[in-house]
Amino acid sequence: MIVEARGVYKSFKEVEALRGVDLEVDEGEILGVLGPNGAGKTTTINILTTLMRPDAGEVRVAGIDVLSDPGEVRPLIGLTGQFAALDANLTARENLVLFGRLFKLGARKAMRRADELLEEFSLAEAADRRTVTYSGGMRRRLDLAASMIGRPRVLFLDEPTTGLDPRSRNMLWDVVRQLRGEGVTVLLTTQYLAEADELADRIVVIDKGTVIAEGTPAELKSLVGGSVCEVVIGEHLRAQVSDVLAQRWEITQTDTKVIVPAESAATLFDVVRTLDAQRLVPDDIGLRHPTLDDVFLALTGSATSPAAPAQESTSTAGPA
Repeated sequence: MIVEARGVYKSFKEVEALRGVDLEVDEGEILGVLGPNGAGKTTTINILTTLMRPDAGEVRVAGIDVLSDPGEVRPLIGLTGQFAALDANLTARENLVLFGRLFKLGARKAMRRADELLEEFSLAEAADRRTVTYSGGMRRRLDLAASMIGRPRVLFLDEPTTGLDPRSRNMLWDVVRQLRGEGVTVLLTTQYLAEADELADRIVVIDKGTVIAEGTPAELKSLVGGSVCEVVIGEHLRAQVSDVLAQRWEITQTDTKVIVPAESAATLFDVVRTLDAQRLVPDDIGLRHPTLDDVFLALTGSATSPAAPAQESTSTAGPA
């Protein structure tokens, strides 16, 4: 394990932010950390990256005790927080050179490393533009590049795509995959469940300061059962559709759907034939596999709200 946390507790006055968090991250994997606002995700990141001391517990990165030897850990890690730690009045190149000098690289090495990262993160053409002119997606890529200035073994990403449009988010996903391919271990917190599903090798779900579930995306989805056939129908026909389908299946209902458990795709065809025999035409019908949204709702009792402002914040980004 390259990252290990055991029994980590942290309180802020009367608020228990973490209540015995345990985490393990294998070298070279992407671990997704999910949880609603205020669950303790960012507090966990701050402790793992030496920015905050826990009240109790053990934390190690690459076998080094984070609490007793934080100075030995910092050269091994990078951090991209929720808010970009860039000087908007500097160019992208100047920002990266500045980070390089903070990492005690010589002037030439800092310039050379900046040029490498500008090319790697597709920012070379805009290298000499002030970052105040950058789009949100470009700023996040530059922020991520800054966190890689010291070639970290472990990269911590705290909700890195919050506020980005889908195109920028997909570009950042490509960068993260590329880093994993280069052997970098990534610990990613996010409220975008599709992001965790797309990127993470394993997922940990944190709620109210404790880990409540962990596993691969497929393993977590299996917790909420199999596939379902969803029948979308207008209110004027919903009662009739429900009565017809309830004669053969144990259905459930929402305000807009009638849901039938599906053992296979054959169930979808059976439902269509059953409705067609009664001349009932739904607005929509389809087979749906469990998603991480279903897992999250089942485990925490609430849906995620990625558009909501985060209650936790990380004020430091780039090199931790």
